[in-house]
Amino acid sequence: MPTKSPTALIADDEPLLRDALARMLAQAWPELQIVAQARNGREAVESFDAQQPQICFLDVHMPGISGIEAARQIGRRAQIVFITAYDQYAVQAFEQGALDYLVKPVEPERLLDTVGRLKERLSSGAPAGTEQLIEQLAQRLGAAPQAAATPLRWIRASVGQTLRLIPVDEIDFLKSDEKYTLVAWKEGEALIRTPLKELVAQLDPEQFAQVHRSVVVNLRAIDHVSRGLNETADVHLKGRDEVLPVSRSYLHLFRQM
Repeated sequence: MPTKSPTALIADDEPLLRDALARMLAQAWPELQIVAQARNGREAVESFDAQQPQICFLDVHMPGISGIEAARQIGRRAQIVFITAYDQYAVQAFEQGALDYLVKPVEPERLLDTVGRLKERLSSGAPAGTEQLIEQLAQRLGAAPQAAATPLRWIRASVGQTLRLIPVDEIDFLKSDEKYTLVAWKEGEALIRTPLKELVAQLDPEQFAQVHRSVVVNLRAIDHVSRGLNETADVHLKGRDEVLPVSRSYLHLFRQM
C-alpha cells in the first residue's frame, strides 16, 4: 500500500518569498505536497482548517494575525516551522523554546536540517509543538528590546570590494529583488540582504513611502506622479529614468494630485 505524501502550508506576506521556499522544499523534499499558500495569518488559519496539512511554515511577522497567533490557533494539529527575518534576539527565543525556525533568506543547508527533523517526527508520530512552547516564545519576543525611535540614517552595502555607508537622505528608492533589496541612491546602486519590509520599519515615514509591495520611494526624490489605468499610477524621479509603479493599494497617498 503506497505511503501517503506529507502535506504542508506556507504563509508569508511576500509572494516572492513564498515561491522561493516552495521551490527549495521541492528540491529538499520532493515527496512533500504544498497544499496551500497564505498571505497572512488569517488566511493561514482558514487554509489550515480547509486542507489540514501536517506541517505549517509560518512567517512570524505578517499583517493582521501574526505567525505566532496563527500557530496558537492551529495548536497541536500540525508541526510548526516559524520563518523570521534575521534578528538575534528572536533567534535566541526560538532556540530556547526548542521550536523549529528558519531565518530569511533561507539557506538550503539549514532547510535540509529542518526537513530531516520533520521527517523523523512524522515517521515516529511525535506530537506537534505544544501550546506552552508557543506561549513562551510569544512572551520572549514580546520582551524583546524595542527598536530605536530614531529613524535609520545610514545603510551599509558592499559595492565591489568596498563597504559603503549610504546616507539614507541620498536614497531615491528601494526595491525588493528576490531575497535582496536594491538600494538606488545619487551615486549608484547596490544589493543588500536586508528584506524591504525590515527597512520600511526603520525609515522615517515623513520622508519615505511604500508605493508598491516591492517599492519604497523617497518623497523628496519625486518629480511628479502620473495616473495610469485601473487605479494605478507611476512615480517619476528627479534626474532618473526609472519609473516606479504605484499599486492600487497605495494610490491613496497621491489622491490630491
